[in-house]
Amino acid sequence: MKTRPLIVQKYGGMSLATADHIRAAARRVATLRASDCNVLVVVSAMGAATDGLIQLAYSVSSHPNRRELDMLLSTGERVSMALFSMALTDALAELVPDARAISFTGSQAGLLTDETHSNARIIDVKSIRVQQELSLGNVVILAGFQGVSPKTKEITTLGRGGTDVTAVAMAAAFQATRCEILKEVPGVLSADPKVVPDAHVLTLLTHRQLLDMTFWGAKVLHYRSAELATTHGVPLYVGLAHEPEKGKASNQPKTGATMSNTSTLVSTDSGTFENDRVLAVNSHATVRRIEFQSSTIAEASDRLLKLLAAKSLPLPQLLDVSKNGSAKIVMLITSPTESLDAQVSAIKGANGVALDSQLYSSVTVTCQGSYTTDLITRFNAGLEKGGVETERILPGPLGVTFIVKHENRSHAIKILHGFLA
Repeated sequence: MKTRPLIVQKYGGMSLATADHIRAAARRVATLRASDCNVLVVVSAMGAATDGLIQLAYSVSSHPNRRELDMLLSTGERVSMALFSMALTDALAELVPDARAISFTGSQAGLLTDETHSNARIIDVKSIRVQQELSLGNVVILAGFQGVSPKTKEITTLGRGGTDVTAVAMAAAFQATRCEILKEVPGVLSADPKVVPDAHVLTLLTHRQLLDMTFWGAKVLHYRSAELATTHGVPLYVGLAHEPEKGKASNQPKTGATMSNTSTLVSTDSGTFENDRVLAVNSHATVRRIEFQSSTIAEASDRLLKLLAAKSLPLPQLLDVSKNGSAKIVMLITSPTESLDAQVSAIKGANGVALDSQLYSSVTVTCQGSYTTDLITRFNAGLEKGGVETERILPGPLGVTFIVKHENRSHAIKILHGFLA
């Protein structure tokens, strides 16, 4: 049987927001399959469906049971996968009549996770059914964001951005030629365009650069998907899900051809030597500062874990942990909005725990040479000149992070983006 290259495509929620969007994406997949590639499609819930389901859950319960919340949220992607498969069936009938479309949930596809609800981690991929369909030349549409725990047999979800994680995990499991993350933005940008209107597309990135950017707040890809791509060496393409308007240059990727210069390619290759190149500025909009009455970091960490476990909540992203005096441990945490609100609620008022009422933000410059040049000094001087006070500086191997007050976030991003010129 002929072996075809496999392309994994992930379609974000906004690129599937309407029936027209779904049909257009299905035609694109059918065209790719007609070019003699195998295709595995991973889909998000349509538009803002997940947000709507979360709001619905909180309308009936102030503290939704996490198991039931996973059951509810997993339905969003199931709707998308079924509709996509219907549209793709029609498109394939015209372009590749000997191929069929078939949809699978995460559990049907053998995507196995730990038993954590709301933020499960993938522990293995046993995709026998997916392999069988691909070997027959069929196109598989997979519901992203979800899996099943082999220990509890429960449906689990992977947390915000979990569809990205699903796509990269499947690309790694099947050793795909590449994984395409298709969205409503043209690629990985140098900053949030809502804050910096002249932010530009970064056409080439290494896995490690993308990993740093997503850890520090770049929303184009989930950090865990960038981590998987890095550890498994999965080539990534980030670009537009749909054709641009007539009169504008097409951004559609073509198998085996050079990609458009208005999209992003991510690989292990890097053609740069040591310099002080500045790549991008990213940010976590809301960072909370928590102070524990504790003599050791281990004790404070255990206290945080127990407070959250009592409410069946996932751990936040820890940005910094430090000792303040002999009996105080300070943590800086962030999470997606709905998770952070629940985590703060679980922590607030606990004995020996103080929550800073001030909201903070992290603003990170991903760059080369941050620790061997005067870049940090120049960045900080620029912020001070612009009237932004730095609360804390966190240097790293691929960048430098400034903790600032939340109200100074946008101004700080604009100042630091000016160093890209």
